[in-house]
Amino acid sequence: MAAAGGPVLWRRLWGLLPRGRLGLAALLGRLADRLSLGRDRRSRRSSWLLLAPLLTPAVPQVTAPAFCVCPEVAHRFQWIRNLVPEFGVSSSHVRVLSSPTEFYELMMEQIKAAKQRVVVASLYLGTGLLEQELVDCIEETLERSLQASGPSDFRVSILLDFTRGSRGRKNSRTMLLPLLRRFPEQVRVSLFHTPNLRGLLKRLIPERFNETIGLQHIKVYLFDDNVILSGANLSDSYFTNRQDRYVFLQDSREIADFFTELVDAIGDVSLQLQPDDTVQMMEGMVHPYQGDKTAYCEVANRRVMDVINATRTRQELHTQTFHGRRSEGAPLLPQQDPNAGGDQKTEPDTWIYPLIQMKPFGIQIDEIVTETLLTEAERGAKIYLTTGYFNLTQAYMDLVLGTRAEYQILLASPEVNGFFGAKGVAGAIPAAYVYIEHQFYREVCCLGQQDRVQLQEYSRNGWTFHAKGLWLYLAGSSLPCLTLIGSPNFGYRSVHRDLEAQVAIVTENRDLQQQLHQEQEQLYLKSGIVSSSTFEQPTRYVKLWVKLVTPLIKNFF
Repeated sequence: MAAAGGPVLWRRLWGLLPRGRLGLAALLGRLADRLSLGRDRRSRRSSWLLLAPLLTPAVPQVTAPAFCVCPEVAHRFQWIRNLVPEFGVSSSHVRVLSSPTEFYELMMEQIKAAKQRVVVASLYLGTGLLEQELVDCIEETLERSLQASGPSDFRVSILLDFTRGSRGRKNSRTMLLPLLRRFPEQVRVSLFHTPNLRGLLKRLIPERFNETIGLQHIKVYLFDDNVILSGANLSDSYFTNRQDRYVFLQDSREIADFFTELVDAIGDVSLQLQPDDTVQMMEGMVHPYQGDKTAYCEVANRRVMDVINATRTRQELHTQTFHGRRSEGAPLLPQQDPNAGGDQKTEPDTWIYPLIQMKPFGIQIDEIVTETLLTEAERGAKIYLTTGYFNLTQAYMDLVLGTRAEYQILLASPEVNGFFGAKGVAGAIPAAYVYIEHQFYREVCCLGQQDRVQLQEYSRNGWTFHAKGLWLYLAGSSLPCLTLIGSPNFGYRSVHRDLEAQVAIVTENRDLQQQLHQEQEQLYLKSGIVSSSTFEQPTRYVKLWVKLVTPLIKNFF
């Protein structure tokens, strides 16, 4: 399950940590021990979970690493930068969006204004009128770039999933072929194919069902130095009546560069769409399902980790230079000068941490950070966790049930589940989620945790629900200081099968905290509290065959 081979991972992580950071090492080591204990005693976890909130020691103080970008401002989540780059920004550059329409209109506006690059990573591109308008907008921007004097350096890079993007006769590939044919030197379309779908399995599993093996699930929309991070795909429902989450990072060149490099790295190990609708790998690259699986995953791991490590190295060198200049009495760099006027940057009050999860490649940073956040949330803290598909990993469930913070978990009611009303087997998926939800609710009640762990169902007529992430409120605070936003659903697929990315946003700015709080409130206001009577409603009836099959297939949806 969620942490098979976990102790080995933690030992490997220990080896990667810079020396002298014992605070983080102790924190991660303690988390590993507690997770291992939970797995070993899963059959008896009811008893220890009842005592866990009382026996868990106080939150340790994490030692700030020596390469602190902003030593004057110390927040309690700086340990995350031992794993990934840390981007300090002004909160004025962060805007929380609230609706699908706002998301779509902003994306169109940003494409039209782009001068250097458009980078898109999504599960798929739909085939409706709104999606066609999006493609037409990219085409117009490409045309304008060619009309400028001199050679154009404007580039469009699109990363989608191969299986989902190839579904049906009219699909993501056919939507993008005109761009490839007209602008072959400026447009790149990469189609990621999981290395786990190969051989007999690939030949036997039909279309749609083959998507259960593993997907490219990252959602990043980037225009020059502006980035939209979301869980939304590029499809008409996500532009109209499918609720998701979205955050807009403006004038954030370092973050834009990082995600451009990340998408390029995944694109390099993906199939390249050709103008004649065929696909081929880059020269010299291991094939994802025809080549050696171990060799392919090692190459993919190296490409992605090179992006993470190179960015961290650049940041360390910059910080060392900055501190060297300060110790020599040199003036502050413009971007560090809190009194600088005009367009010069001010001290950051918000920090962005990109969290990557690609278990097929042996990369599980998001899993480590999420489990640590859940473990270390103190008594009195509140965590609002939301997912469109409630199917938490066993490790996440154990932590929710066995730690000290209060939880309000928002999930989709059957009527707003994306599979509601689907034909065939897919139509039973909402019922399967109801069954999983009911089992979890029973365990909450069995452990007497109803006052600490509360389930709520999102319901909105004519809409579906796809929002995911969490908001962390420290004990005694009425506003969140941290949020996770991106593609993961906190389920088995997100942790083990798919390529995922989200960001942790930590902010000390009250206005941004208020934005995040309002976002959370607006989602939860459209929900009802789950009780035992919820499962007595006719819409919550689960057929016997669904109950029997769900434990066998729940790791695939």
